[in-house]
Amino acid sequence: MKKMLLLCLSMLLVLGILAGCTSNNKSESTSGNAGSEGDGEVVTLNLFQFKVEIAEPLQAMINEFEKEHPNIKVKLESVGGGADYGAALKAKFASGEEPDIFNNGGFKELELWKEHLADLSGEPWAEHVLPIGKEPMTDTDGKLYGMPVNLEGYGFIYNKDLFEKAGITEAPKTLTDLKAAVKKLEAAGIKAFSAGYGEWWVIGQHLMNIPFAQQEDPSAFIQGLYDGKNTFVGNEQFKQFKDVIDTEIKYANGNPLTTDYNTQVTLFASGEAAILQQGNWTENMIYEINPEINMGILPIPLNDEETADKLPIGVPNNWVLNKNSEHLEEAKTFLNWMVSSETGKRYITEEFAFIPAFDNIEASGLGDLGQDILKYSKEEKTIPWNWFRWPDGANKEFAATIQEYAAGKIDYDTALEKFQKTWDSMK
Repeated sequence: MKKMLLLCLSMLLVLGILAGCTSNNKSESTSGNAGSEGDGEVVTLNLFQFKVEIAEPLQAMINEFEKEHPNIKVKLESVGGGADYGAALKAKFASGEEPDIFNNGGFKELELWKEHLADLSGEPWAEHVLPIGKEPMTDTDGKLYGMPVNLEGYGFIYNKDLFEKAGITEAPKTLTDLKAAVKKLEAAGIKAFSAGYGEWWVIGQHLMNIPFAQQEDPSAFIQGLYDGKNTFVGNEQFKQFKDVIDTEIKYANGNPLTTDYNTQVTLFASGEAAILQQGNWTENMIYEINPEINMGILPIPLNDEETADKLPIGVPNNWVLNKNSEHLEEAKTFLNWMVSSETGKRYITEEFAFIPAFDNIEASGLGDLGQDILKYSKEEKTIPWNWFRWPDGANKEFAATIQEYAAGKIDYDTALEKFQKTWDSMK
């Protein structure tokens, strides 16, 4: 009996030691940044992102990351283009399927989502972010909540060969120049604009931003709209905005109000139109359709003043982390690898064709559009992106009003009144 008791005690002791070893191994595999040796628990990060145009190369980059970090898997889901990323993200959180990594535009959007976001101020990459890249995601306490995806610019992308065919020898830089160029294109039998007025963000954000950005002080003008001191009605820049819309619609492809993003870009890339109101994010798609295209980018001129020759350049979106993620440290590892490893840097510049928002990543592999945008940036001929400062949802209402005007359902004075009503009801 005594021997049996001793045997049982010995077995319990051995089991206790084994349990302790098992517990220690599990702790090591889940603590800190996941190891690269391939031992321990494998965690999965859910990445929900906006830029559909980089979905394929982003997945390829993720594959490279997973080779170097076998304990971390990244599940990618992309929603954007014609889809409403903001609504889809809200649905994710409402259903309890909160992503670990997602996108945020900053400014007003930062305020809306701040309670869900991790403070990234202490991350190693933070000191390398360019000032323009920090502004959208820095709160009033100076804390940084997002990592800029890249720098982008937009305007009127133009086919240089079609311009030359129409006898246009100089790129237009004013509204009068643009109108003259458009008439030459039409006279040569070339459709001027591929206009995507079926996409709310093309007209309700990018196009609508131009009269905001051309204010003497855009931030002060927007604050005045919130305070009730400024109005759309009677504002000089918004009066001039009418001419821009009229010119594009008059010389646009057939049915611009039903033209979506893919159709708009395809019409331009295939040479069926000479001008495309878009940004350098379309570059890869355009080159896939027409690798030999010779193109550049022009400002969207509001008038004939010298300030018309400026491109809207900014941070399109930011990578943010869900502060309640069970795998926050692994998510931080992924973001840091993206902008610090040679592989990550190569994908950003060469595969995504992005203009980096970091001082430690050299811009390389840029196409025609990226080079033009970088040139405007270096010459400080830029105007800001302002829609992140607008009331939530105003961009879609602005788009609906522009569509009504473009369709001839309302006059322009009524459009201005509707812009004001939208702002006042949503602010």
